Amino acid sequence: MDTKYDIITIGVAIMDSMIMGFDPVPISTAGYRAESGSLFVGGDAVNQAKAAAKLGARTGILCHLGRDSAGDVIADSLMDDGVDTDLIVRSDDHQTPVTTIFVQEDGNRKSITNSAHRYNFHPERFTEVLTNTRAVMLGSLFRAPFNDPEVIYKVVRAAKQAGALVFADTKMPNYVFLSLSDIADSLPMIDYITPNLAEAEFYTGKKTPAEIANVFLDKGVKNVIVKLGEQGCYFANHETRLTVPTFNVATVDATGAGDNFTAGFVTEILRGSSPEEALRFANACGAICTTAIGSGTALKGREQILEFLGKN
Repeated sequence: MDTKYDIITIGVAIMDSMIMGFDPVPISTAGYRAESGSLFVGGDAVNQAKAAAKLGARTGILCHLGRDSAGDVIADSLMDDGVDTDLIVRSDDHQTPVTTIFVQEDGNRKSITNSAHRYNFHPERFTEVLTNTRAVMLGSLFRAPFNDPEVIYKVVRAAKQAGALVFADTKMPNYVFLSLSDIADSLPMIDYITPNLAEAEFYTGKKTPAEIANVFLDKGVKNVIVKLGEQGCYFANHETRLTVPTFNVATVDATGAGDNFTAGFVTEILRGSSPEEALRFANACGAICTTAIGSGTALKGREQILEFLGKN
């Protein structure tokens, strides 16, 4: 179909304050040490949109930003990477969320959110824009704004009625918990769901990727991808099952690796690649993301990924 966008990402936009080399042992009652501190734009929808645009997809983003300095920085950063920002909703009523992320030397991280994260943006009020895209990326299911069954249903129904593919990444709940039963009406309209192993275990109650995939498939999801970290990823639908290994790289920061993975997979599926080809490409995107600080730093473009794959 003739559309303005290949992909519209929908979800959260935030500013990340990254504290690198954080030592959890206090040096005093009020102080800790860290190697450095930096500011990066982030949030699932932002990370996915920036990566997809760098990979050559015509990308728009539907999210909320406050009319504040953090919102200005995020909007400018999106435009710098080629993302269309016309769909962003900005207001004076809610601040742009800011997250402080403590990254330890081994790459593990902990984060602190604030009350601005609790504002539940309403993308279901803007579904008319979904008629103008080949694919919709929900980033992420089970987190605001997609922690409300009615919001999820209205968005995925509008996307499917418009003929778009629906890709849903996931996250662990924070303020609101939904079970798969709570969104049973929406699951059959999801073409691809992409949880990591911890998220998949949490929502399905199963341990192995095959058992996890069976739960999602039985509930109507068309294709399931379980991200397995250093073990790569597991793919399943009703015809195919396969595991695609990842790549060994020197990991510096894993922030946004899952978002880069998902963007890489979606862009290659839209190019007509097979699931196995798209997953190998996605694994490369996720691996490269971890080689620099920040979710949008290391990934430069599709040629970079193709060159990396040619060497591995």
